[in-house]
Amino acid sequence: MLAPSITQSVANYYQHYIANEQETNRNPSGNVQSVSSNIDDRTMHEVYLCKILNGLLKTKLGFQGLVLSDWGAQHAGVATALAGLDMAMPNGDALWGSHLVEAITNGSVPESRLDDMVTRTIAAWYLMGQNRGFPEPGIGMPINLVQPHRVVDARNSSFRSTLFEGAVEGHVLVKNIRNALPLKQPKLLSIFGYSAKNPDHNHPTGGLSAWLWGSEPYSFSEFRDAFYWGKAIQTPIAFNGTLYSGGGSGATSQSLAVSPFDALIEQAYDDGTALFWDFYSGTPDVNPMSDACLVFGNAYSTEGADRPCARDDFTDNLIKHVADRCNNTVVIFHNAGIRLVDQFVDHPNVTALIFAHLPGQASGKALVSLLYGRSDFSGKLPYTIARNESDYSVLGPDLPQGIFTSFPQSNFTEGVFIDYRHFDAHNITPRYPFGFGLSYSSFNYSNLVIQKREEQDFGEYPTGLIVEGGQEDLWDVLILVSADVSNGGDVAGAEVAQLYLGIPAEGAPIRQLRGFEKPFLNVAETATVRFELTRRDLSVWDVITQKWRLVRGEFTVEVGSSSRDLPLKGKFVI
Repeated sequence: MLAPSITQSVANYYQHYIANEQETNRNPSGNVQSVSSNIDDRTMHEVYLCKILNGLLKTKLGFQGLVLSDWGAQHAGVATALAGLDMAMPNGDALWGSHLVEAITNGSVPESRLDDMVTRTIAAWYLMGQNRGFPEPGIGMPINLVQPHRVVDARNSSFRSTLFEGAVEGHVLVKNIRNALPLKQPKLLSIFGYSAKNPDHNHPTGGLSAWLWGSEPYSFSEFRDAFYWGKAIQTPIAFNGTLYSGGGSGATSQSLAVSPFDALIEQAYDDGTALFWDFYSGTPDVNPMSDACLVFGNAYSTEGADRPCARDDFTDNLIKHVADRCNNTVVIFHNAGIRLVDQFVDHPNVTALIFAHLPGQASGKALVSLLYGRSDFSGKLPYTIARNESDYSVLGPDLPQGIFTSFPQSNFTEGVFIDYRHFDAHNITPRYPFGFGLSYSSFNYSNLVIQKREEQDFGEYPTGLIVEGGQEDLWDVLILVSADVSNGGDVAGAEVAQLYLGIPAEGAPIRQLRGFEKPFLNVAETATVRFELTRRDLSVWDVITQKWRLVRGEFTVEVGSSSRDLPLKGKFVI
């Protein structure tokens, strides 16, 4: 799906738009077809936005851009044309080309559909001004980077601060006891784990290399079999170094990257700290006189394959081995998603736990800035960390079986109850809830105010014209909510204030995130956060009328620091 970015005259490509929730069987292989994602009408609208490109995206949502396939992802001819595909990538010769001409000639595809394809494609080109003095871009990747080739350097040093801040805010601190962090010029640090250092290699080779696909920390043979041949990966971690991004066509091929170990060496040099390290052993020798022991693990993920598990015994055992011998063990994960921790997190010597996620090139600098208190933790979990795998409604891909052995089906039976909504509905206590994250400071909430905008239309169904995003009055603000957030700690920092809404409708989740604000607060400072609730926020999808229905009844508003820590509660009635 392409949409315009007027400022830079570049068209943005939003990939894997809808219902692409597993990698297993994403492409046909042999006699097995690609997986079918089967989602009910209400869930499609309330959770995944829309279901059919021509039916909703281009009509009810008023999308004016063009829809193109992923590379090699077109698996039908007439059907994809009628569904709304405008461009097949990297080419459509096999299923379109002369076949599309034939389909239009015999009436299988209306000529107006071809006109729509061409109009949307050419309109984007003109809208971006690419017909008027547009600079020649660097095009493609040379076949062999170790041979002489044109160098296209798209780096911009002014973006360095953005990359650093993004890395800082992506780290989430979920445990910090006995004042383990921040570190204060320790005399001796011990570092363990495969994810502390850079991969052993960071250079291109001829053809489709590990560097190109961001898989240098991982087993390239296992990645290759998954990405090209659809084989399931067996190894859940990248043994050969830290993760800067996930693997696959969206990976970042590093031209410069600072690992945690790199940044820790620089900090230790400045502080006069002694360092010991072992990046390879699962049962390393541990100096018990260490002021702190840092253990680095990761959870790898790549395009082309689903993760085989949500934890691994090697890393869990490494953490417990170190914690048995070091009374101040800090655990850092570079993780591409959820990572269960109950195997070790209650160990009395595991004093801190950080989910660093995939920090990019500033990984090490961001982590050290946080570990030593120059930056404050402000990240929040975008998922729930469960205590057990069985606590999740869905974990792992749907596999071909039974009568669907050749036609795999993925039935989204969890409906609208994904992540924290599922945990709330079944009263399951998570290890760390959605939206949770600690800081070196503490924040207080007060003064919840809810204001109903009586001058607005509170009719049951929207009546506005269709614009990009749907009927225009879906975005009318009906309710205003505000709350005060105060910094009650000793450190300046940012807090993500979250608003959850309880909608009085049958089958609705107990609470749904409807807004968040992130004010930066100096010590003792108070800020007012404001949330605007639109008609769309207050509505459910009516499968009979095929419209968003503004629910009647008593709504619940909750504001706080996570989905399970909501000190401010209020109500309003429609």
